[in-house]
Amino acid sequence: CAGRTLFLDEIGDMTQLTQAKILRVLQEKTFERVGGDECIQTDVRILAATNAPLDELVDQGSFRKDLYFRLNVYGISLPPLRERHEDLPLLVDHFLHRFARELGKAIPMPTPEFLGALEQHSWPGNIRELRNVIQRAVILARGGVLDFDLPSAASVSTSARTMARAAGGAEPGVFTEV
Repeated sequence: CAGRTLFLDEIGDMTQLTQAKILRVLQEKTFERVGGDECIQTDVRILAATNAPLDELVDQGSFRKDLYFRLNVYGISLPPLRERHEDLPLLVDHFLHRFARELGKAIPMPTPEFLGALEQHSWPGNIRELRNVIQRAVILARGGVLDFDLPSAASVSTSARTMARAAGGAEPGVFTEV
């Protein structure tokens, strides 16, 4: 485990117990495997990501201050995709090449209408949403042309409710007591 990089995604969502365990590993450079009784030495670099403002979570008491200072050696703030549309062409090109290769298809050419729709979209799901939109578009591409309508939030919500009702399940976003 020495010399490796450990990526912790959505660190702001960690429970207090998990935060304490991560802090212990960082301070003592040891851990025990689940079900094990042997102390394992480690020296890892930590990369952590979150969409939550950790400084605010520290102020609220839901994120440990000592862990925050331990992790906040060098912070990088990356605005959401909706605030950096200039990155869309590079990201679209990357995902087009990736999914065409994975699906064994020729790289489809996006239509101007498709690119315009991407520019106008607000991207509430950020890059994960873009990734899924491009993957879907590559799957549906015919004749080497990428022309795919972005679903609106309302139509996604409506079709999710329709599918849930058809499956006899609860509507997404609706919590029921068990």
